[in-house]
Amino acid sequence: MSTPLSPDSPLLRPETVGAWSLANRVWLAPLTRNRADADGTPNALQAEYYAQRAGAGLIVSEGSQPSAVGQGYPNTPGVYSDAHKAGWARVADAVHEKDGTIVVQLMHAGRISHTDSNGGATPVSSSAVQAAGQIFTANGMQDHSTPRALEADELPGVAQEFAHAAKLAVDAGIDGVELHAANGYLLHQFQADGVNARTDAYGGSAENRARFTLEVAKATVDAIGADRVGIRISPGHPFNDITEDDLSVYEVLVSGLAALGLAYLHVIAEADDPIVDKLRSAWPTTFVLNTGFGTDSDRDVLAELIENGTTDAVAVGRPFLANPDLVRRWTRGAELNEPQQETFYGGGAEGYTDYPALQS
Repeated sequence: MSTPLSPDSPLLRPETVGAWSLANRVWLAPLTRNRADADGTPNALQAEYYAQRAGAGLIVSEGSQPSAVGQGYPNTPGVYSDAHKAGWARVADAVHEKDGTIVVQLMHAGRISHTDSNGGATPVSSSAVQAAGQIFTANGMQDHSTPRALEADELPGVAQEFAHAAKLAVDAGIDGVELHAANGYLLHQFQADGVNARTDAYGGSAENRARFTLEVAKATVDAIGADRVGIRISPGHPFNDITEDDLSVYEVLVSGLAALGLAYLHVIAEADDPIVDKLRSAWPTTFVLNTGFGTDSDRDVLAELIENGTTDAVAVGRPFLANPDLVRRWTRGAELNEPQQETFYGGGAEGYTDYPALQS
C-alpha cells in the first residue's frame, strides 16, 4: 500500500494531445504479447485486453507490422489486410465502449526477424548486416536471418505501406498511430550509424540517416493528419544489437518531425540523460517519456517528472501489464498485482486478461 494520490496529482491532469482529449497522463506503453491470430488478425481476446486498460490516458498498442515482410515475431498483429481491419475495428469498439483512446504502433521489424516468421521472405534493412543473437520463431530460438538492403527505389513503397496501415487503422475506428523508430527495428536501422552502412542519400551523414524516417512520417501524416500521428525513438539504446556513436541524427530527426506537427514524441531514456532535456527543448507538442525499460516505474517519481517539466506524460509498461486498472490503483494507493513473466509472450487468457481489477 502507498499513500493515495492527491486529486490534483500531475499524473491525473487531463491533457489535449493532437486530436485527442485524454483523461490523464499515464499512458500504456506498447507491449508485445504475441496473441493475435496466426494471420495477424487481432481477436476478441486482444479486444478484451485493451478494453480492460482503457483507464490509461492513451493506449499505445503492441508493435504491429504494416506488411508481411515487416513481421518480426509469431502472432503479432498486422495492419495491412481486410481481416486485420475487421480485427482492429473490434479492438477500437471495445476500448471506446470504456471511454478509452487507442493508437496502433506501426512496427516494421526489419532485420529483427526470421524467414520462419514472415512467410519465408528475406528480411529487409538499411544494410545487409545480420543482427547478433537469436530470435524466437515458430520453430524455437534461431539466429536472425541475414537481411537484404532495401534499394533506394523501394523506399517510397515502404513508406506507403506505413501510410496504408495508418489509414486502415483509422478507418477501422482506431484513434491514430505511433511510428516505431526505436528499439532496433527498421526505422532505427536507418538512423543508427552502427547498422546503416549505406553510401547513397540514406546513409552517412546525420541528415541522410534521418531521411527515411522523415519520409515515412510525411507519408503517414499525409494519409491521416499530423494530429493523429506520434513517434517513438530510443536514442543510443543498444536493444536489438543497435550501436549509435553519432546521436546528432536525433537533432536532425526531431527538427524535421517537429516541422510536420506530429501529435507527440515518445522517448525511451533515463530522465537524467542529457539528450532528454535537449529533445524536450526542441519539441513543440506533447513530449512523452518512458523510463521503465528494464525496471519498473515508480509512481511518485513519474509524477515529479511531470511536475518539474521534464515531460508532459509518462508511458508505463509492466505495471500496466499486470494491473489493468493501474491508474485507479495508483490513485487509491492500492497494492499492485505482480507480473507473471512466464506468460508475457504468447498463450491465452492466463497472464493476459485474468489479472484481477480492484473490487468496487
